[in-house]
Amino acid sequence: MFDLKPLARESIPEALKKAERYRFLNEPLEAESICRDILDVEPGNQETIVLLLLSLTDQFSWGKASSPVDEARRLLGRLESEYERAYYGGIICERQAKSLIREGRPRTEFRAYDWLTEAMERYEKAERLRPPGNDDAILRWNTCVRILESHPNVRPEPEGEREAAMLE
Repeated sequence: MFDLKPLARESIPEALKKAERYRFLNEPLEAESICRDILDVEPGNQETIVLLLLSLTDQFSWGKASSPVDEARRLLGRLESEYERAYYGGIICERQAKSLIREGRPRTEFRAYDWLTEAMERYEKAERLRPPGNDDAILRWNTCVRILESHPNVRPEPEGEREAAMLE
């Protein structure tokens, strides 16, 4: 019905600032759209890939018809840095866990635990790969620990409950 209009290459730095601003204003759909416009012109723009990934994770609990988790995970493969793949992989997992905790539906506490422990594994990997003076992965690891401490219902699924749930 309508065609997208291409972004001029020279406007990319300003467009990137706008996308960041929209994210900070809790308007991730707008940020996502701008990131997609930038990536149409510069597919390998690492800063934009990260910003798109974060914009998608901002939408995890929006109840969209299709979950942006898979797309966010696919974007990891476009990141050039092994550290960033590990770190942002952890962000995806942590944010998905928080989304499940907010949902509060039956059995989501077990899935949230799995997501959090995967996030922590990724943060441990990022910690080993981090540049000097960068403790971001440690800060995120500690956040996951505190989430687990403050939500005692978020725990591994007991083996007997898993089997009973599979029979239902």
